[in-house]
Amino acid sequence: MQDPDFEPPVNPLPPIVILTFLAIAGVEAGLSLGEAGIIGGPGAVGWRLELIRDYGFSGQIFDWMQANGRWPLAEVVRVFTYPFIHLGFTHSLFAMVLLLALGKMVAEVMGPLTYALIFVLSGAGGAVIYGLLLNDPMWLVGAYPNAYGLIGGYTFVMWRQLAGTGAQQYRAFTLIAFLMGIQLVWGVFFDVGTQWVAELFGFILGFALCFVMAPGEWGRIVEALRRR
Repeated sequence: MQDPDFEPPVNPLPPIVILTFLAIAGVEAGLSLGEAGIIGGPGAVGWRLELIRDYGFSGQIFDWMQANGRWPLAEVVRVFTYPFIHLGFTHSLFAMVLLLALGKMVAEVMGPLTYALIFVLSGAGGAVIYGLLLNDPMWLVGAYPNAYGLIGGYTFVMWRQLAGTGAQQYRAFTLIAFLMGIQLVWGVFFDVGTQWVAELFGFILGFALCFVMAPGEWGRIVEALRRR
């Protein structure tokens, strides 16, 4: 029998968060081992570039689809596959840390389905807006827009909690303001690229989706419409 007073040293993660983490970690493990020469032979060195080419998001391909009115599935699916490919181990590590920290809270508070929808839709939406607003030839890869969507979910939870206690709700946006501030300062000294556009809109989409997907929020909307 399990001791009812036993508390695990590490809080268990929701299965949906573990599944997402393993998908990202598994791809990165294979690529890193290939680059280290442990698996795959000499050809493994080029696996990462091949995956980026085949499954990363390209603004130029997106522009071509728009201009020609053609949306082949093999190209459209890129908005869902690019988060699982990273530029290197460190690039993937920070994404996975954000995923575990924020995904746990979002999944526990809002449920696994809401977590999955925020993760998928904020990443896909961030890529689409990135393609619409910019004409950047750089490939978009990495789970950061998705992670920023989870930051949006976290911000929504804090925003509601602060409203319930009568505190100033703007404090809920401290984390995203801090992260965007770091990007701004970093950009003064280094070329950080334009991926922050996808990340910012990933956050906005994640926050906005909570108004209809967070527990009880749809009921709030219906009640507000009835009062009009």
